[in-house]
Amino acid sequence: MGDGKQDFLRRWSRLKRESAAQKPVAQQEAPQLPPLDSLTFESDFKAFMHSKVEEGVKRAALKKLFSDPRFNVMDGLDTYIDDYTKAEPVTEELLARLEHARQTLLAPRPEQKEETAQKEKPQNDVDKRQDA
Repeated sequence: MGDGKQDFLRRWSRLKRESAAQKPVAQQEAPQLPPLDSLTFESDFKAFMHSKVEEGVKRAALKKLFSDPRFNVMDGLDTYIDDYTKAEPVTEELLARLEHARQTLLAPRPEQKEETAQKEKPQNDVDKRQDA
């Protein structure tokens, strides 16, 4: 092995031993958290949002915060809050008006006139024979 490589390994080994001998850096502890039962809307929830706080505790604090009735106010901008599965029944009056409008506005097509005329002819012939 060359001297350059040995110098590198010696330096690396020395630095590793020095870093292991140093005291570990004191880890930041999570701040003191108040009991979840004592939280109100006016409480400070910043401490619960710290990265060292367990995820379950964070969620419990947020659940406590958002259970306040102030967060349950409808703003009127919710478009799809109605129950559209329950349809109102169509009244007889409305059905009569629709039928009247259909007959008034939609004249029968010429093909339909011919079909109706053909259906009525045999019926008229039968009626005439019965009268005789």
